[in-house]
Amino acid sequence: MNTNTPPEELTGNLVVKEPFDDAAGLTAIVQSFKHTLDGTGVSRGWTSLVNLNQKDGFDCPSCAWPDPDHHRSPIAEYCESGAKAVADEIMTKHTASPVLFQRYTVDELLQKTDFWLSQQGRITQPMMVRPGEKHYLPVSWDEAFSTIASHLNDLDSPDEAVFYTSGRASNESAFLYQLFVRMFGTNNMPDCSNMCHESTSVALADTLGLGKASVTYDDYAKADVIMIMGQNPGTNAPRMLTALEEAKRNGCKIISVNPLHEIGLIKFKNPQSPRDMLIGGEKLTDLYLQVRINSDMALLKAMCMILLEEEEKTPGQVLDRAFIEKYTSGFDAFKKSLSQFSLNEMAAQCGVPLEQIREAVGMFRNTRKFIICWAMGLTQHRDSVDTLNELVNLLLLKGSIGIEGGGASPIRGHSNVQGDRTVGVWEKPKPEFLDSLKKVYKFEPPRAHGLDVVKSVKAMHEGKVKTFFGLGGNFVLAVSDTDFAAEAMRKLKLTVHVSTKMNRSHLIHGETGIILPCLGRTDHDYQATGAQFISCESTTGVVAQSHGVVDAVSKDLKSEVAIIAEMAKATLGNSHSHARRNLSPLPANVTTAEFWDAFVANYDRIRDGIEQVVPGFDKYNERVRVPGGFYIPNGPRVREFKTSDGKAHFTVNVPDTHTLQPGELMMMSIRSHDQFNTTIYGYDDRYRGIYGERRVVFMHKDDIANLGLYDQQLVDLHSTYHGKTRTAHKFLVVPYNIPRGCAATYYPETNVLIPIDQVAERSNTPTSKSVVITITPVGVREAVTM
Repeated sequence: MNTNTPPEELTGNLVVKEPFDDAAGLTAIVQSFKHTLDGTGVSRGWTSLVNLNQKDGFDCPSCAWPDPDHHRSPIAEYCESGAKAVADEIMTKHTASPVLFQRYTVDELLQKTDFWLSQQGRITQPMMVRPGEKHYLPVSWDEAFSTIASHLNDLDSPDEAVFYTSGRASNESAFLYQLFVRMFGTNNMPDCSNMCHESTSVALADTLGLGKASVTYDDYAKADVIMIMGQNPGTNAPRMLTALEEAKRNGCKIISVNPLHEIGLIKFKNPQSPRDMLIGGEKLTDLYLQVRINSDMALLKAMCMILLEEEEKTPGQVLDRAFIEKYTSGFDAFKKSLSQFSLNEMAAQCGVPLEQIREAVGMFRNTRKFIICWAMGLTQHRDSVDTLNELVNLLLLKGSIGIEGGGASPIRGHSNVQGDRTVGVWEKPKPEFLDSLKKVYKFEPPRAHGLDVVKSVKAMHEGKVKTFFGLGGNFVLAVSDTDFAAEAMRKLKLTVHVSTKMNRSHLIHGETGIILPCLGRTDHDYQATGAQFISCESTTGVVAQSHGVVDAVSKDLKSEVAIIAEMAKATLGNSHSHARRNLSPLPANVTTAEFWDAFVANYDRIRDGIEQVVPGFDKYNERVRVPGGFYIPNGPRVREFKTSDGKAHFTVNVPDTHTLQPGELMMMSIRSHDQFNTTIYGYDDRYRGIYGERRVVFMHKDDIANLGLYDQQLVDLHSTYHGKTRTAHKFLVVPYNIPRGCAATYYPETNVLIPIDQVAERSNTPTSKSVVITITPVGVREAVTM
């Protein structure tokens, strides 16, 4: 058995049914309560759910979809995905106590499924596996921090350590984390943004001056047209469906662009609407454009070309000329570049009939209140940055930036992944941010750019990095090229993971491995000055407070803030360490311990630091206490573009052409409805009609026939890159409504197929959504051809 990737055994329980007719509804209610009550008691479960996403409650640990600015449901401001995430965290019927780790060796745990690992419950004590040992054993917090400090201080350079961050970290813990890491002396701060929306951050920063959404929550209700690209909100951000439903009932038209037909884009039955429950849900999509995988730029370019055609027919009636002339640059070059393309070529490339593209353009031809939202379906390809540049071109033509009801809206995948970046978790910090750190905390931060996720894995594999510290996440399964990443982790001297629950990355460790169990979003957090709260930033830039509401499952847990501070004290708490890293002495009569302990005692002091360092956080402690939080400044939202020339930029982009050889398919990885990122809640994907199994490959029925395969045949998947073939074993073929030449599989099972070097240009994001594969029946070595 391969001990790097999840077990390759099938459950033997696959049942394929017709996909659901609508998203959410009564089934979502039943599933939400089932998951919650299966893991804990009624009182604890109800207390958690009723406080989820409330203004005086806690922020959902799942997606980053914003809370409504005004009215919120008093009892159910959450979705099925959020309820599952909370149920996973508050579980009390099982705990991953030292007894569990004593019962199983690390190798035996590696043979368990990721679902099984997650179901063991919360980790209750610090655990350590030492060189040559087969079991994780309990360890005191002091010994854990002493071991970490010893390893860090023995490095030849701070750059031999990597400090990863998951989106789950709060603003407070993320800011304190980056402060420690930069005091330690490195910018090696990869984070989960590197694997998901980094292409968004690069493209929007270049074209609009800010890598964030330019819309507010209320803009959705005021839009005339919303185009959803490369996103499946029914599974990945279900609460977004409520906003889409409100928009539809206000007269908005919705265009959906996706290779798969996803029920969450088609129809929504609001569980809190008596009307929906009695007479049926709201139809969401008015026009569904089923593009081929990674052909979105061709579609967007065709839309731009049609708009310019229409403008020539009726000058001044289609484009927003006043906006273009006053607020943008590069229009003439962009317009000229379109002459090298033909509409028929672009339509053929994306696989959408030209008449459908014209129909879509007709829907937003005469309005500026036009929102385009997107997720990883657009960000995880080689040409993702250019594709998003073309998306911005389309919005700029319409003047749909900086107006009510219009704008660019990336849908972030993990709660507070955006906030972490805002408060300084980035391997490429801006000079002005480092200058502020220097001014406030009296030390010289490192200036050289650090390592992102992909570069970190390569550096670990090459022996250039010796220590990995992970603040949350499941690094090995989240990154591409799973076997390569596992080999890299096993070459390290030390791996440390701050976690709530066990995952596979804990089991793929360095010579020494440490797990530090932390409080979750749902847990009460009591420190020296009393109960503390944290804050998070939503995908629309709202910063709001979050309070734990239940007691932690173990008294041995520490908050992320406390863990970071204790690690900093142990690592930086001696004169040798300060002198080695050119740290200035602390203020008179203040010891290293006192400096860090003050942050733990009262999180207001961390927020004071954020206010002094990060623009837009004026009166942070005052404003974050206002129910619902506050919007941080957003230049594009008010037509202030912090680009090189102070204007929004039109860009010239050339679509990639994807020529598949006989027998090849373009594969994208997707989530099932029973997972969040790498966390698996179960084996059902009811919206797509899949029950009891995850190792499936969705294909067009004609591709199945032409490859000589059959429904539910057992096959292996292969990808070849630079002469090396990677294989994902044992998948079942499932016919599905997907374009010819395309395939879809669940991740992380097929991350093994994505080469570490196959990344998006400029953003270095793994190309998880466009992997060329071949398929062989199990037991057959050569790929069959069409």
